[in-house]
Amino acid sequence: MPSLQKETSGLLSLHPPFALRPWVPALLIATAALSACGGGGDDPASASPVPEASTSTTTAAETTTKTRTATTTTPAIPTTTTPPAPAATAAPATPPPPPATTGRWIPQVSDTWQWQLSGTVSTSVNAKIYDIDLYDTPAATISALKAAGRRVVCYFSAGSSENWRSDFSRFAAADMGNSLDGWAGERWLDTRSANVREIMKSRLDLAVSRGCDGVEPDNVDGYTNKPGFPLTSATQLDYNRFLATEARNRGLAVALKNTVDLLSQLEPYFDFAVNEQCNEYNECGGYSVFTSKGKPVFNAEYASKWKTDATARASLCAANRAANIRTLVLPLALDGSFRYSCD
Repeated sequence: MPSLQKETSGLLSLHPPFALRPWVPALLIATAALSACGGGGDDPASASPVPEASTSTTTAAETTTKTRTATTTTPAIPTTTTPPAPAATAAPATPPPPPATTGRWIPQVSDTWQWQLSGTVSTSVNAKIYDIDLYDTPAATISALKAAGRRVVCYFSAGSSENWRSDFSRFAAADMGNSLDGWAGERWLDTRSANVREIMKSRLDLAVSRGCDGVEPDNVDGYTNKPGFPLTSATQLDYNRFLATEARNRGLAVALKNTVDLLSQLEPYFDFAVNEQCNEYNECGGYSVFTSKGKPVFNAEYASKWKTDATARASLCAANRAANIRTLVLPLALDGSFRYSCD
């Protein structure tokens, strides 16, 4: 889930209280109706938006909808506070990280990437890694990407329930807390819950069955928000390590999404990082804990100045290349309507 608003200065996705970046729900509602244009290739910072005509190269079968923006059928979900505690797993002593390499594919710090979670996924972008939705991406699209030598990373929410997902009914009422601001039908999860963890294991199994090479579990910083549960940095560390271990045990590469306050503690368990707006919020420096160990950091920026001002974008890209961070300037809707790559 791309960040929506920032209530206080500080941290992306973890910016206390992470809340969500300044995403405008009206923008997302509008963009859900657009056909994705597929974005340009891995051109330098001077790359241009992809022309609308590029959608003719994809098939109707590949069309997916960013379900987060579809609000016409989503009922309003009242905010709750401190629901009854579900069956929870005890926070164990910090386990050692699983082996980093066991024959799994591991992304390289020099790999390029494309991130598209809604619209028709264009398979023509010149990028090594495609980060796409686990549920909504057609099997034919995944097959086409892999046949072209691309690596597929599959996105899913690990910290929130989404009432349009096929496995939503598996969540118990006690598993779900407060609503996520700006995301209709979505509620924070009690990540201590044994039931929640079983559902996440099933999602990882789905990623394997769909042919994903890696996963991007989102919303893994609920403790910095107002989830309706007494989550802490300790419970978050335990949950995130659980996710990473389960993913690696299935042969999947696993990304740490945002969670910038816990980068040092979590780096040993994760193979790469996905970040939103670390340049906008001056948080990119902390990612040296990943890049110094040869682990890639994939960053997306949404500020309009980096789309419209070529000089500002060139400066952004120069700084990120120097930091060994793979940066894209993308639309807030992540619908493929334009793409500027710093690589």
